[in-house]
Amino acid sequence: MNDTVSFGYEDVAPEEKTKRVGGVFSNVASSYDLMNDAMTAGTHRVWKDKFVRRVKPQSGEDILDMAGGTGDIAFRMEPSGANITVSDINPEMLEVGMDRAVKRGLDSLVWSEQNAETLSFPGQHFDAYTIVFGIRNVTDIPAALKEAHRVLRYGGRFYCMEFSTIEWPGIAKLNDLYSLNVLPKLGKMLVNDEESYRYLAESIRRFPDMSTFEGMIKDAGFAQTKVEPIMGGLVAIHSGWKV
Repeated sequence: MNDTVSFGYEDVAPEEKTKRVGGVFSNVASSYDLMNDAMTAGTHRVWKDKFVRRVKPQSGEDILDMAGGTGDIAFRMEPSGANITVSDINPEMLEVGMDRAVKRGLDSLVWSEQNAETLSFPGQHFDAYTIVFGIRNVTDIPAALKEAHRVLRYGGRFYCMEFSTIEWPGIAKLNDLYSLNVLPKLGKMLVNDEESYRYLAESIRRFPDMSTFEGMIKDAGFAQTKVEPIMGGLVAIHSGWKV
């Protein structure tokens, strides 16, 4: 663990990042869907459907959906009959998810406040581990990846979807202009929260590119790793297996 870690474009102490990221998501919890729509023009819904098709949840298997507090991924996996535990470090995000589950009449999901770096679950406990748009907000990403590997059974699979580095010429610059200049202003206009949206945009720019992050997944012990870019790398689905 380094002496400092990135919080957007700032370098801060690890404990400071954990605290400040918690504040960001406490602020945006009630408007999380609106935030995602603003960041992706609504396409996050299509990406999440595609992600769940890649995971292929099966009836009876145990799945941990980390950083999934509001339930977006869990709700998509629930019809499969899998036993899904939704975990998040932020209680406000979990409250949003639990309220949404009640409105949907869903009582099969387990909700658990967890830090991705220090999970309380025993080893070899889950058949699949999913994390969507959450890994870049973790303070110690290698520690979280090792925890994901630890709690998976042998033959278990790891799936992560995260914003990444666009490789299409010209498009990356346009995306930077939007995310770094327009998105914070939208945050202020929509929910009077410019700084949270600024952090979210900056955190994407500081996240490792696809090949670097794949290397981190391998270093955590995963095999048969794969990267699937979406929209030229705006988003990428990373996967690996515990063998």
